[in-house]
Amino acid sequence: MISSIKTYETVTTEKVKVWFKAAPTSRFPINGGACIKYKDKQIAVFNFAREGRWYACQNLCPHKMEMVLSRGIIGEENMEPKVACPLHKNTFSLKNGNHLNGDLEAIATYPVKVEDDIVYVGFSE
Repeated sequence: MISSIKTYETVTTEKVKVWFKAAPTSRFPINGGACIKYKDKQIAVFNFAREGRWYACQNLCPHKMEMVLSRGIIGEENMEPKVACPLHKNTFSLKNGNHLNGDLEAIATYPVKVEDDIVYVGFSE
């Protein structure tokens, strides 16, 4: 069963209560993404090596309600890191979740940290 879009809510670093141990860095493709599960959420985690940064967002694309964003293509638009949904190419900011090429709702984003080659994603619950 697909999670509701209401399952996802952006978390800022200041609101993190739980740093979830996702996986070793080696489990994430360079300049690509992979999906992790936290409670009832599917989260797309991206190793944006070209930028030297990591990002996380909901895996659920709000356009057709499919769990596909982790398989999207990452890149930049006007210096804004983004992910393009593999189904219909809707693009979303990996910094703030804003829809960059239309009027869909923003997606939820989550803080990421890497310690000792382990990737952690921050959640507020």
